[in-house]
Amino acid sequence: MKGTILRNLPPLSSLRAFEATARTGSLTQAAKELHRTHGAISRQLKLLAEHAGVALFEKDGTGLRLTPGGHAFYASVSSVFEQLEGAYSRLKNRGDGPSLHVACSATFAMRWLVPHLSAFYRLRPDIRIRLSMTSAKEIRAEGAELIIAWDLSSYPESDRDRAIALAPARFGPVVAPDRLQSKRKRTRIAHDHTSAAWDQWEVRSGKKLAFGDFIQFPHTHLCIEAAVAGLGDALVEQRLVRKELEDGTLVAPLGFVAFAAGWQAVPIAGQPISDEGRAFIDWLGNALGQ
Repeated sequence: MKGTILRNLPPLSSLRAFEATARTGSLTQAAKELHRTHGAISRQLKLLAEHAGVALFEKDGTGLRLTPGGHAFYASVSSVFEQLEGAYSRLKNRGDGPSLHVACSATFAMRWLVPHLSAFYRLRPDIRIRLSMTSAKEIRAEGAELIIAWDLSSYPESDRDRAIALAPARFGPVVAPDRLQSKRKRTRIAHDHTSAAWDQWEVRSGKKLAFGDFIQFPHTHLCIEAAVAGLGDALVEQRLVRKELEDGTLVAPLGFVAFAAGWQAVPIAGQPISDEGRAFIDWLGNALGQ
């Protein structure tokens, strides 16, 4: 029998008040989010500071800002809250049977993952997949156990260290046939938050295209649609434009080259990968490899 453990922790309500205030930078916003009064949140923060014996906030004009000690504490508290939220979400889902929460880009979900999920369900009909959307700009795990992505350059180093390689990511310029035959100067279509992909493609392919202009969009799906509309050349992962290549809506005159970093799965920090997660990773690596 395990001995009694006395945890030296402040009330959870004070930690919730601290996390919400630190994240929003506002007592008013924290009170609104937690459905408490301004005064109640202020009292919780005072209680927490007294319990710790350290000032957590200081005045910043009409608002508040974290002290150095508050900054360090918030980094730990926000990480723990995210893990707790994910664990609770998985616990709630247990009532409906084994499930797996996966985060990925909307383009990958719409153009590849969802159309292929039936193959996974045939292998594992006992596992339900729940999807959340994330992006290169704002990493939102949303409590997911796994994040699927190819570009981890904006992810924390700890996430990159945990990443599990799935399959190569092959990129190439795609363009509408009419645009390719046009004598107009070529226009480069870039992703707002992964625009360096064009530089990587030039290095990996050994080719360089001369562009007269460029346009950018915040999502890969919009880049693809812009290319279909004849606005220019979009650099896209091969799997995401398979339909357009097959029906001739787009062509890839220079082919595709593998990038240095391929498709990867990033497990949630501080948690072992579940059996459902391992089954999904194994299937995903094989499916992407095909």
